[in-house]
Amino acid sequence: MKYRSTRARADDLTAGKRFCEILLEGLAPDGGLYLPAHYPQLDEATLGRWRTIYQEQGYAALAFEVLSLYIDDIEPGDLKAICDRTYTKAIFGTPEIVPLTRLEDSRAAPGAAPVYLEALSNGPTLAFKDMAMQLLGNLFEYELARRGEQLNILGATSGDTGSAAEYAMRGKKGVRVFMTSPFGRMSPFQQAQMFSLQDDNIHNIAVEGVFDDCQDMVKAVSNDLEFKRRYRIGTVNSINWARLMAQVVYYFAGYFQATPAAPATGASPSAATLPKVSFAVPSGNFGNVCAGHIARMMGLPIETLVLATNENDVLDEFFRTGVYRVRSSADTHETSSPSMDISKASNFERFVSDLLGRDGARLKDLFGTALAQTGRFDLSPDPAFRQAASRYGFISGKSSHADRLNTIRATFERFGVLIDPHTADALKVAYEHLRPGVPMIVLETALPIKFAATIVEALGREPDRPAQFQGIEALPKRVARMTADVDAIKAYIALHCR
Repeated sequence: MKYRSTRARADDLTAGKRFCEILLEGLAPDGGLYLPAHYPQLDEATLGRWRTIYQEQGYAALAFEVLSLYIDDIEPGDLKAICDRTYTKAIFGTPEIVPLTRLEDSRAAPGAAPVYLEALSNGPTLAFKDMAMQLLGNLFEYELARRGEQLNILGATSGDTGSAAEYAMRGKKGVRVFMTSPFGRMSPFQQAQMFSLQDDNIHNIAVEGVFDDCQDMVKAVSNDLEFKRRYRIGTVNSINWARLMAQVVYYFAGYFQATPAAPATGASPSAATLPKVSFAVPSGNFGNVCAGHIARMMGLPIETLVLATNENDVLDEFFRTGVYRVRSSADTHETSSPSMDISKASNFERFVSDLLGRDGARLKDLFGTALAQTGRFDLSPDPAFRQAASRYGFISGKSSHADRLNTIRATFERFGVLIDPHTADALKVAYEHLRPGVPMIVLETALPIKFAATIVEALGREPDRPAQFQGIEALPKRVARMTADVDAIKAYIALHCR
C-alpha cells in the first residue's frame, strides 16, 4: 500500500510512500495529510469472515485483519504481536474492548431504531483516544528500534489526545513527547492527568490561547522541513494516518455487535441484504468521524454518519451550507464539552480530498491559499457537495450547554446510564436523525469523571472515580507555560533535545 499527500499533483508518480515512512513523518512536506492510494474494498464474504474472527478471537484479531490491509512493510507476525499486546483486557478493562450498551426504551414504538452506546473509554486515560494511541506507542517503539533512531513527538490537545499520547509513550525507548494544550481550557481532571506525569521523556506546554493556536504551532513546526529533520519531529495528532487507521477498527466491531450474522443458507448475502447501521459521533477535529467515513468507503454497511458539534459549529455549518469558515481564537467558544472547542478541523482535509476526487491542486488552493487569505471557502456551487449526504452518508447537527445537561439528565433518569458531555452532544443529535429499523450506534468518547463539574450541574452528584485516579488533582504538576509563538516552541524543543 502506498500513501500520497492530499495536496500531491495527480501526475506526480513518485509521491507514494510506505506506511512506516509516514508513521514517523506525520504531516506531509507539502502541508497536506497522507491518505492511502485507495481504500481496500471488502466483499460480503470478507465481512462475514471478520465477524467470525471478532466473535471467536476478539478485538485484537479483528484489528490485525483491518491493519494488514494498510500495512505491508511490517512482517505479519510482528504486526499481529503488536495488536495482541495493544488490545488486552488488562489495558481496556473488558475482553470485548468496545462493548455496546443498548438504551432500552419501553416507550419506543414497534420497529423504532434501537440506540446503542459503544464504549470507547475504558483505556488508561478514560477517553477514546486510547484506542489509537496505545497502538501508536507500540508502533513507534517497534519502528524506532528497527531503525535504531529516536523521535521527538510534537502534539496539540484540546483535552484527551495529550493524556492518551503521554500515557502511551511514557517510558517508551527512543521517544520524547512535547504536548501543547490551551492554558486554562481543559477540565481540572484532564489537566491533572497530563501535568502530574513526571517522566523524563514527557514535556507539557500550556499555551496562552485556544486549541487552534496549539494546532497551528504544531503545523508550523512540521512545515519547517529543516527543523523537522534536524530534531526528528513526528506527530501523534490525528493528522498522523496511523491514528485514523486504528480508529477504523471499532466501527467494524460496533457493527458486528449491533447486527445479526447472516443466516447459514449456504449463499453469501448480497450487498443489498446486509443490515445497515448508523453512527453518531461528537466531532471537533473530524478525526473520529473520518475513521467512520473510511470504514464506509471500505464497504462497511453504514447508512448515516451523524456528525455532532457543540457551539463551535464550523463542521455543522459546512454540511448544512457548503461553507467552511474557520473562527478566530476570540470567536472559539469555551464550552462544557471542551475537547470539541475547535474551529480548524485538521482531518476535514482528508474528507474534502475524497469529496473532490483526490484533486491535489484544488486541495492545496482550498486548504493552503484560501484559508490563509480569507479563512473560508465555499463548496456549495460544486455538484460534489450535494453528494456529501447521498454518496457519503453525512448529516450533522449541534448541541448547546442546555442540551448537554438535559441529555445527561434524561439518559440517567430513563436508562440508569451516566454519560459525559461530548457523548451527550452526539446522543442529542442522534435522536434527531433516527431512521426506522436502522440501529444507531453513539460513540461514547470519555468517562464522566473527566468532566465532573458538568455532571454535578446536571445531576447534583459527582460521577464515580476509578480508584487509580483518586486525588489526582492534588499531585505535583510539571508544566511549562508560553505564548502562542512558533519560535518559542522551537527553542523549547531544541533546549530539551540536547
